[in-house]
Amino acid sequence: MGIYYFFMKIHEYQAKTVLKKYGIPIQDGVVIDKLEDARQAIDRVAKEWNAQQFVIKAQIHAGGRGKGGGIKFSPVKEKALENCQAILGMTLVTPQTGSSGQKVRKVMVGEAIDIEKEFYAAITLDRSVAQYVVMVSTEGGVEIEEVAAKTPEKIVKEWVTPSVGLKPFQARKLAYALGLNGDLHKQAVTFFLNLYRCFIETDASIAEINPLVLTKQGKLLALDAKFNFDDNALFRHPDIAEMRDSHEEDPTEVEASQFKLNYIKLEGNVGCMVNGAGLAMATMDIIKLKGGKPANFLDVGGGANVETVKNGFRIILSDPHVKAVLINIFGGIVRCDRVANGIIQAVSELDLKAPVVVRLEGTNSELAKELLKNAGLAIISADSLSDAAEKVVSAAGKGR
Repeated sequence: MGIYYFFMKIHEYQAKTVLKKYGIPIQDGVVIDKLEDARQAIDRVAKEWNAQQFVIKAQIHAGGRGKGGGIKFSPVKEKALENCQAILGMTLVTPQTGSSGQKVRKVMVGEAIDIEKEFYAAITLDRSVAQYVVMVSTEGGVEIEEVAAKTPEKIVKEWVTPSVGLKPFQARKLAYALGLNGDLHKQAVTFFLNLYRCFIETDASIAEINPLVLTKQGKLLALDAKFNFDDNALFRHPDIAEMRDSHEEDPTEVEASQFKLNYIKLEGNVGCMVNGAGLAMATMDIIKLKGGKPANFLDVGGGANVETVKNGFRIILSDPHVKAVLINIFGGIVRCDRVANGIIQAVSELDLKAPVVVRLEGTNSELAKELLKNAGLAIISADSLSDAAEKVVSAAGKGR
């Protein structure tokens, strides 16, 4: 097995819970998943935060909620209740959900904030230089990709050596980049240092505050927050692992994880079953090179057996867009004959309609090829990765 980088997302309200533990000021609120709890939540926000006006925010793992009608300002309690009714249970469509949208199962009732200015702040890993990068911009409230495309000079970056960490002088540079002085500058320095500590100690892959707002009362706070966490490190953070919301993930990916399969759904028509993350990515690349489009990333790992292969087939073919399947296995830890037996059993039991192209190399590969040849099944054998890609792309085209 290799090292895989899959990420777990959490909701805004959960991200704010994480930030709060690190002394980072947030727009707080109450989360509900039942409409009958809405009035009580509104009353609680009014009492605890002395709120006169409210904002109702859909909780889904996607940006652009406001554009889709998932964030609504409410000047009075009755309007807040009305907005809870409108948002909770709706199918919210944003640029990140796709046309099918995402059902809103939870909403956050929060205090409406008097905003003077919006900023952007984020921390992630820059793999090109093996360092963390802290990014800030005066263009808060806007998708950072849009800022990068139109006004890249408005994104200020500070790279951080992991063994050294973010130093106060760097935090001061970031605060000055936002044009902050005096007490606001001090607030910003503390904010960045605490955000970096939060990012590192939670094993996050990205921590994004958009917008980071300056209120009319002269305070900096996180109005919205997004975190992704490295799945490989979640064993160290059971409290964060419990925040996983499977409703927000692709059902097929959730099912695959139950069988210890690393699966990510894509938009093509060529299903892929491979062992090893690097080989899987190389396989997808050569499919593209040959004119095809991968339908998925599926790494069965080094311990593939009959059940693993059967479950892999079933999950791949649950995608109706798959017109052909490529199995590309390098027999290092796993023996090719074991994989071949799994393929034979899966093809026999699952009554596959899609063409299956198989390329096996490594331990017992010749034996495996003999097993497949003598199985009497419609399996297309390939001699090389290039040959396999050409055959599966051709088969997928005919299947269409």
